[in-house]
Amino acid sequence: MTKAAASQPKTKRGIERRAKILAAAEQVIGEKGFAAASIADITRAADTASGTFYIYFSGKDVLFRELVEDMGRATRSQAAERIAGARNRLEAERAGLEAYLIVVRDRPMQYRIVEEARFVDPDAYRTYYTEFGEAYADQLKQAAEQGEISAGDAEVRAWALMGIAKTLGERFVLWEEGEVDIERVVAEAHKFICNGLAS
Repeated sequence: MTKAAASQPKTKRGIERRAKILAAAEQVIGEKGFAAASIADITRAADTASGTFYIYFSGKDVLFRELVEDMGRATRSQAAERIAGARNRLEAERAGLEAYLIVVRDRPMQYRIVEEARFVDPDAYRTYYTEFGEAYADQLKQAAEQGEISAGDAEVRAWALMGIAKTLGERFVLWEEGEVDIERVVAEAHKFICNGLAS
């Protein structure tokens, strides 16, 4: 996949139009998949001319990469907002898990696009999780140094906790029909994170 950069608009109108195209792309690609979604589908959903697309993106692959990067930033930002008021790392774990499951519930297309990136743009997929993992590991390392959690390999722990969140989002949010009981899932998972399987 090409790594050509997307064009960044300089006017308020341009920023809004570009954001509208990205939002439309999230919906269209999330529903149809990367291969089946056309630029015409995306511009139609964004209520904009096809030529306008190329002002901001040189192609669908560049748009897709931008979508994945944007989703990574949005997810990390929402998690950071939720854990900002936590008194310690264990409280932050609960708040962060809840924030992630809410993102999966509210933006299911985002989750599907990130998963499709594994095949469409493996570099973007890897970067999405690696950047999250690095920041997470730093937080866990600091918490261990401050005595809020036990000492351990922060990188392994970060990826294990990310795996828990990702799988719970799939099973108990995306696969559920009807109302999703996020509180039940968060409460049980948090108990497990804090205490493990020890009796």
